[in-house]
Amino acid sequence: MRHLLKIIGRVVLIIVTCTALLFGYFNLPGPAPREDVQLGMTFSSRYATDLGLDWKQTYLALLDEIGVKKLRLPVYWDLAEPKQGEYVWDDLDWQLKEAEKYQVEVILTIGQKVPRWPECHIPEWVGADSEKRQTALLYFMGRVVERYKSNQTVTMWQVENEPFLAFGICPPLDKNFLKQEVAFVKTLDPIRKVLLTDSGELSFWYGAASLGDVFGTTMYRRIWSPKVGGYFTYPIGPNFFRVKAFLINILAHQYNIMVIELQAEPWASGWIVDIPLEEQFRTMDETKLRENVKYAKQVGFGEVYLWGGEWWYWLKEKKNYPALWETGKELFREQR
Repeated sequence: MRHLLKIIGRVVLIIVTCTALLFGYFNLPGPAPREDVQLGMTFSSRYATDLGLDWKQTYLALLDEIGVKKLRLPVYWDLAEPKQGEYVWDDLDWQLKEAEKYQVEVILTIGQKVPRWPECHIPEWVGADSEKRQTALLYFMGRVVERYKSNQTVTMWQVENEPFLAFGICPPLDKNFLKQEVAFVKTLDPIRKVLLTDSGELSFWYGAASLGDVFGTTMYRRIWSPKVGGYFTYPIGPNFFRVKAFLINILAHQYNIMVIELQAEPWASGWIVDIPLEEQFRTMDETKLRENVKYAKQVGFGEVYLWGGEWWYWLKEKKNYPALWETGKELFREQR
């Protein structure tokens, strides 16, 4: 019995030591920032409208004033097909037309789960039957791909948004159906690559990285969560993401990795419009924005898409606080 306890003790000691060494490695300063990283932006017309903004004005300001040249645009199923078989493409057509004018490359996100709360944007007419939902979703995705695959502004399809992360008001993940979605898009458009994404801090990445041609990670530094009792800063340095990238290189043979969602807006305890600016700035301000971009460049992936440009514009237009907007201008100007 004593011999067994000694063996157990040694195993526990080895595990604790290895964990401590790995944690220490994660928190080393990391390499110098990569100089050739290209910045992009996710834009949500829905979120801009929720903030009380003119979403078209916000969109054009990001292209013209900030100088965004890489965009990720979600295709909201409930907005594009509000009634079964009736399609409304005007808003998306307009966004792509303006992107073409500014020579912007666009990733279109399609599926039932696309960026912004409540994550899954399923039309009411679909109902609760999962088989009906999946059939209708594939048909809708097919309509999107067929409509825009000849548009040279569209450079990549993202299929679902963080499908392996149980977040949002969504049906349970059906991995087989996700594979079917990816295969379906590839069949319709064998030219463009398919992007899948996952959480940077809360996921191992293997599932999404093994299914897509390109893998995109989120990257959040400061959050609010009731599970940790309030505001929290992730105690991980850039090496954390570099190690995970190394692992999916080996295990999933995935070498095309990007940051699809870098925190550039607050993560607060409630709806952002109702939160005092002082509290919002606990998780994001102009200094933290620069720190996050530097951090992402230290991780070393070639493309980094920021998350929060609508909020920058809201601060400038609604709160007379242009500092984030001006910092964003500088960050995008520095890469030219």
